[in-house]
Amino acid sequence: MNRLLGLLLILWLSACEKNIEFDLEDAPPVLVVDAQIENDKAPVVVLTKSLSYFSEISPEILAASFVRNATVTISNGSLTHQLKEYAIPLIPGYTAYYYSIDSSNLSTAFNGAFNTTYVLSITSEGKSYTATTKIPLLTSVPDSFFFKIAPQNPDTNKRVMLIRASDPPGLGNYARYFTKRNQGALLPGENSVFSDEVIDGTSYEAQLPQGIDRNNPPTEDEQFYLKGDTVTLKFCNIDRNTYLFWNTWEFAYQSIGNPFAQPNKVLGNISNGALGSFCGYAASIRTRIVE
Repeated sequence: MNRLLGLLLILWLSACEKNIEFDLEDAPPVLVVDAQIENDKAPVVVLTKSLSYFSEISPEILAASFVRNATVTISNGSLTHQLKEYAIPLIPGYTAYYYSIDSSNLSTAFNGAFNTTYVLSITSEGKSYTATTKIPLLTSVPDSFFFKIAPQNPDTNKRVMLIRASDPPGLGNYARYFTKRNQGALLPGENSVFSDEVIDGTSYEAQLPQGIDRNNPPTEDEQFYLKGDTVTLKFCNIDRNTYLFWNTWEFAYQSIGNPFAQPNKVLGNISNGALGSFCGYAASIRTRIVE
């Protein structure tokens, strides 16, 4: 009898199944902004067009996605400077483009400075976009960083990085970090941003994993430093909008392919429906050799 009831239940559940089909249309391309300004450095702005979810990815398509001939200006409240478009050869036949200080018009040019707010304005294809960011004061940086033998690993040459730091009292301190190993590139950590919501006003010690190349993620065994490595730590104080952008972007990146991940929206700060963000960095850079 129980087997018969079980069979009837299976048949009933099967009858309740319904195929759901999604008619996903290609969304029109929108402007994507990757812009930043750092203390003592010139602003850099990269403009591209978004690609359809189902787009084929090829060098030709990626090269064609760069937005050319836009009018891009940046203001620090005292000066307003129109940025110039520059080209960078990538591989034979393909070129990338970015906007930065116009070296022929230095009278209004400026580099990033601490405790300064910047307004970015973009006009492209008849549409206008704006974004605001701030380079904060450099008030929350590690007192030191050092290395320890990797725990639970038989290879005693492998090391992990730790920092000691003190967070100033008062909520609202945000940070992003990058690391560089030997002659490699400065790369952000997989979870590169954090706030002082939990550590406010305290002294703490924390492990910082190596920055990663998201186009070529390392294996777990490649995440260690080795004795004799030269390691650079770039630790940046950032504003809340920069924190929110990278925090939501990294969550979305890590959720790709996970059917159980929570819905997520990347929170940029560009107006008029554009994607991306304009980020300000108050950076401190230090280098050590692994003991």
